[in-house]
Amino acid sequence: MLSGRILVADDEPLVRENLGKVFRQAGYDVTTVATGDQALAALMNGGGYDIVFSDITMPGADGLTVLRQAQEIAPQTFVILVTGNGTLETAIEALRRGAYDYILKPFAIDEVLAKVARLMELRQLAWERQILRREVDGHHDFEQMVIGRSHATRNIMETIQKVAPMPSPVLVTGESGVGKEIVARAVHHYSNRANKPFLAINCAAIPEGTLESQLFGHVRGAFTGAVTAQEGLFRAAQGGTIFLDEIGEMAVALQARLLRVIQQKEILPVGATSPIRIDVRIIAASNRDLVAAVVDKQFREDLFYRLNVVHIEVPPLRERREDIPVFVDYFVRRNNAELKKSYKGVDNAAMRNLLHFPWKGNIRELQNVVERAMILGDGEWIHPLDLPQSLNAGSDPTMTVDDNLKEAMRVSEKTHIENVLRRMLNDKHATAEQLGLSVSSLYRKLAEHGIDTSEQPEDLGSPGAQLARAPASTGRNRR
Repeated sequence: MLSGRILVADDEPLVRENLGKVFRQAGYDVTTVATGDQALAALMNGGGYDIVFSDITMPGADGLTVLRQAQEIAPQTFVILVTGNGTLETAIEALRRGAYDYILKPFAIDEVLAKVARLMELRQLAWERQILRREVDGHHDFEQMVIGRSHATRNIMETIQKVAPMPSPVLVTGESGVGKEIVARAVHHYSNRANKPFLAINCAAIPEGTLESQLFGHVRGAFTGAVTAQEGLFRAAQGGTIFLDEIGEMAVALQARLLRVIQQKEILPVGATSPIRIDVRIIAASNRDLVAAVVDKQFREDLFYRLNVVHIEVPPLRERREDIPVFVDYFVRRNNAELKKSYKGVDNAAMRNLLHFPWKGNIRELQNVVERAMILGDGEWIHPLDLPQSLNAGSDPTMTVDDNLKEAMRVSEKTHIENVLRRMLNDKHATAEQLGLSVSSLYRKLAEHGIDTSEQPEDLGSPGAQLARAPASTGRNRR
């Protein structure tokens, strides 16, 4: 958290005003009230206070009542009770009921500020433990994206490094399993928010009503079952990044609330009456065609444009096969540590099969195949028989088991060039641009691989060629 929120409840105006002034000068967000009832109302409205300073003797609800209610409404809030007529018995009773501390009037301001600073540190550590647990549970290492060597992967990393320092929203699109969360984590890692939380949530996996509460939090009693208050992921990610995966599955009504969060930089917990300011970067992802969803009225057009400030499109693995050997090597090294294995890698025949498989599940499917092979296999190298039968059945019959890795890569490169040429309707300029080559380098590759392009005339005016010559969408806004 960038700062802390403090609620001061005291019926003595001088004490209340002095504490408020001192805390504000120290950089805290402070609310002051004169009665216990007002303190309870502030807590019920989802104020998200880190610390409550409450006088024990006040009109209406007394300090012990505030303590008891605070434990139910906001259990993560620290309560410090204050009195000018303290006795040892009162102090013991307050601590026994769960107060963090007990101070007597008159008190030294420096001592109070030191106590508050310590409590804020404890509060931050508590959040970090929760956030670390979330990250460990759903961890995806962005090194997978960094280590790729295809032209497409290099372009994505260049875009990430350009946009990471900016606060703007980012929209990541691509098929399921291509590594959209890896891209989001890389943006966070290279940003000035890297030492703050990164929280990911799958919008498709949580029911609409629950998702709203998960994102924005709720106050106690906001709905049936809300026996305690919940702060929500946006407040947990304060100062950091929140990743909204499968944003296209979010209900339209909830999309309107998210749009307000982006525009106003504030959230309203379910059941609360006062908004709460936030500083959170939003990265959204979808495997759906959001433009089509906008046309079909399934996704708000205004939200699409607010999210689509920077657009990063991650191509499927079958269109960047040169990344496969690098990813495989990474997965082998990582699994060796996790599975207590000592594999050196994948033999040539198995790599041949991996290079020619269509990978409809993309990187996630490749990762699972490698892990399965290392669990079921035995030895230092992964062999074809360690792979699923579908990979062996789908291998290229023109290659033999004796083919080496260099030959496998050569055949893969030839196949990839032929596929792009076909997709670009034999337009050499468009093909070269898609492959990240100069036209002269493409002709050299065509000659090297013996690729015959005389079957189709070049159609430079075709829709496919025109589309290929348009600026790449990666890192640019599609408005």
